[in-house]
Amino acid sequence: MNSEAPNRLLDALTEPQREAVLHTAGPLLVLAGPGSGKTRVITHRIAHLVEQGERASSVLALTFTNKAAGEMRRRVQALMPDPDEAARIVAGTFHSFGARVLRRYATEAGVPADFTVLDPDDQTKACKQAITESGEALDRFSPKTVLSEISGFKDMLITPDIAQSQAQDWRARVIARMYAAYEKVLLRSSSLDFDDLLCRTANLLRTNEAVREQLQARFRNMLVDEYQDTNHAQFCTVLELAKSHRRLCVVGDPDQSIYGWRGADLRNILKFEEHFPDAIVVPLGENFRSTHPIVSAAATLIQNNRQRRHKELRSMRGEGEAPRYVRCVDERDEAQRVVQELREAGKRGVPWRSMAVLYRMNSMSRVLEEALRRADMPHQVVRGTAFYDRREVRDLVAYLRLAGNPHDELALARIANVPTRGLGDTSLSRIELHAAKRQLPLIEALRVAEEAGASARAANSARKLAEMILAWRREAETSSVEALGELVGRVARESGLESHYLAEDRESPDDGESRTENLAQVVSAAAEFITERMAQESGEMEGTPPLRTALDGLRAYLERIALVADSDAFDPETGAVTLMTLHAAKGLEFGVVCMVGLEQGSLPHARSMDSPSDLEEERRLCFVGMTRAEDRLMMSSAATRTMRGQPMATVESMFVRELPPEVAREDASDSQFDGFAGHRAPAPCAWARACVTRCSASAWWSRSRRVAAAPRCAWPSRPSAARR
Repeated sequence: MNSEAPNRLLDALTEPQREAVLHTAGPLLVLAGPGSGKTRVITHRIAHLVEQGERASSVLALTFTNKAAGEMRRRVQALMPDPDEAARIVAGTFHSFGARVLRRYATEAGVPADFTVLDPDDQTKACKQAITESGEALDRFSPKTVLSEISGFKDMLITPDIAQSQAQDWRARVIARMYAAYEKVLLRSSSLDFDDLLCRTANLLRTNEAVREQLQARFRNMLVDEYQDTNHAQFCTVLELAKSHRRLCVVGDPDQSIYGWRGADLRNILKFEEHFPDAIVVPLGENFRSTHPIVSAAATLIQNNRQRRHKELRSMRGEGEAPRYVRCVDERDEAQRVVQELREAGKRGVPWRSMAVLYRMNSMSRVLEEALRRADMPHQVVRGTAFYDRREVRDLVAYLRLAGNPHDELALARIANVPTRGLGDTSLSRIELHAAKRQLPLIEALRVAEEAGASARAANSARKLAEMILAWRREAETSSVEALGELVGRVARESGLESHYLAEDRESPDDGESRTENLAQVVSAAAEFITERMAQESGEMEGTPPLRTALDGLRAYLERIALVADSDAFDPETGAVTLMTLHAAKGLEFGVVCMVGLEQGSLPHARSMDSPSDLEEERRLCFVGMTRAEDRLMMSSAATRTMRGQPMATVESMFVRELPPEVAREDASDSQFDGFAGHRAPAPCAWARACVTRCSASAWWSRSRRVAAAPRCAWPSRPSAARR
């Protein structure tokens, strides 16, 4: 071991960070507050383990986004002198790790070796199909709601049979039946959904001793980032992998747990010592991101939560400007205040890319976008993986999925008649029915479509489509992995998509979108992916076959694009103001932050008001938003907000009243009410009183200063008499 290396790794750390890096003998919980350098702790700990003689391939680091995993790998490589050794570390998301395990142990896990990972759109299609096959009507059951309940079952490792046996009422029995039908749809398509990557991995580790022991022996050093966001399936995976060697370090912050609606279980981090009684707990309360007034205000707010682990939050940057809260007249006034705030920051030299506008719901972005557009301010709205959501890209990806897995019926249904080939819905329905009766894969039924009663033209088109897909599959099996880009290009051409979208581009040359260029970008992305993956292959799991054929590369590429997260769409180098939800902003930081919509029903959200734990999660969400700001923080609400075309009075968020007096407050409505000082506002509504909040927008004033009737309360549902 190089005696100078530990000093080099440790000198730049604070005392608590150093303690977290050096403790490698047993379980460790690092309570990392916002801006406390948790990524630095994780990466320095990994480098220290390798310097101490641990094999790099024995290190497994799990996180929640591809962006975070990539940043982790980049920093570790910068710390380690041997880049080849650093490449052997397995660092990725829980979902990508689950996909690797299931590919490696497909037989043991009971999944097809060539499974396809469904994206959210195809999961919805599969759910619609399951609802129909269950004998229920789509107008009675929302696929989104049913999928949410199925996801909850999978998070808790509950199978369809268990769900059916536990059902206590008619609706629960119907949902369990739909769950079973949904699993059959996935099985027919040789597909898994996102939740399967987690729950099937957890079940495999719990039930198969040989697999569990192999992976425990391989990964003797485990690190988990954002541990407060783990659900039950992820918790079980971590527990099973670490319980033999107990060399586990989890890093997280209960105060930043904001994904309860997605299955995250706060108890995993709050009760860590119950599962690992010998665990050491290291709190990181130093904030290197935000100034003292911002940290102080956020700390005062979060202290109102009961489900938390106390740690002293303190800024390491010193004094700065106090946060501001503005009560605006309406959402347009609020948008103008935001524009003014950003313009002033720009005059002080703050670059656009260091400014952000955060909101609880995507629907709030429209008025803000319009205001920024009128002000000629460059801006980007982060809503997800926009490129792979484009129609032409999704069409090509569906063809690629079929080349990798000809049994993917959901992908086949999408492109059966795209471009138009005379294979319409009626013909396809007949072929699907024939396949079901004869228990044939749909790809085989296409080859004998005339037996299903399809017209001669439709049968000919179906046969050609099936033969084309199977030809791609044969090429994928026999070509080298380096030929993946060529294969993707061939699929784009021979499918007819290239000529189809070329014609569409010619018809609409001025819409600013080149669909054929987007198809070309997929070809480039596939080729670039192979180059990157081949460089990282030394970090693959032992026993996992390396990428040899184009089929191997195609499956890996499709997995990559299916597992892209919303936050991966954010580009910090874009010279533009960023508009995004508070959930998407987690893990990011900006010099100037404007948080809008601090109103009851928005933040906290209306759905949280009946549950103390949900209300605390909303407070954590507000805390996360505040701690994204480095130097300047403005919070705002609108006294009236247009809902369904009508101006509605709002109730100021209860979180505003929990902020310390040091937060500067301004009522923008004062200037709007000049000359009407004698107007007497109606009393607060009953719901406002129940919330211990006063409706400060007790009357609505238009911009022409006409007095309107007292507005209705914007609260979506008033409490019942019993709750009052």
